Amino acid sequence: ALLLLLLLALGPSLAGALPRGTPRHRSCGLSKYRFLLPTELKAVQKMKEDFVETMLLSDHKCNTRVFHRKWSTAELSVPDRMTLVEAELDLAMAILERPAASRLAETHPRPLAFLAQAREDLRGCSAGEAPAHQPSGKLRHWLHKLETAKQKVSRPGRSRGVFGRARPPVTGPFSPQETPGCLEASAILHLFQVLNDLKCTALREDCT
Repeated sequence: ALLLLLLLALGPSLAGALPRGTPRHRSCGLSKYRFLLPTELKAVQKMKEDFVETMLLSDHKCNTRVFHRKWSTAELSVPDRMTLVEAELDLAMAILERPAASRLAETHPRPLAFLAQAREDLRGCSAGEAPAHQPSGKLRHWLHKLETAKQKVSRPGRSRGVFGRARPPVTGPFSPQETPGCLEASAILHLFQVLNDLKCTALREDCT
């Protein structure tokens, strides 16, 4: 009875001394992206190669710099990184889900599913960890570029993509490097850059 009374008296202090659980980010579903599986990388590489082959056959040439930047992902805060990769995946998915890219998506469902899952995991982590996060000035400019590119590939109209299929026409003062077809090419050719950004985000403070 004395032992029971002692335990009851010490209960609150013992509870305070015990760990209250791991930090929230450890339960976030990004840890699996710290080291990407070779099978996933191979599937993305195969899709990229098929896309390049299609571009060569269609004599489609582009030199867009939508993914070109002078800073590295490691320079950003972890919430900024999550926002960055989510935006990059949003653009890639918007492109791959277009009717003009339907053949590529149909023949390569695995990388498409992988990218979609990564985007959902990022959204869940961002909502759970930093729901009110405001992007830094450096990132805000980059997000504007990605959003502008996404709008260009999403505009209704009638033109042709790199697969030769009918696609909505695009209006506006776009240079040849900014056409939806070139933006599509840039997004797919830079998928490994996006995957590297995803890995850096998953590594958190270990990405330097």
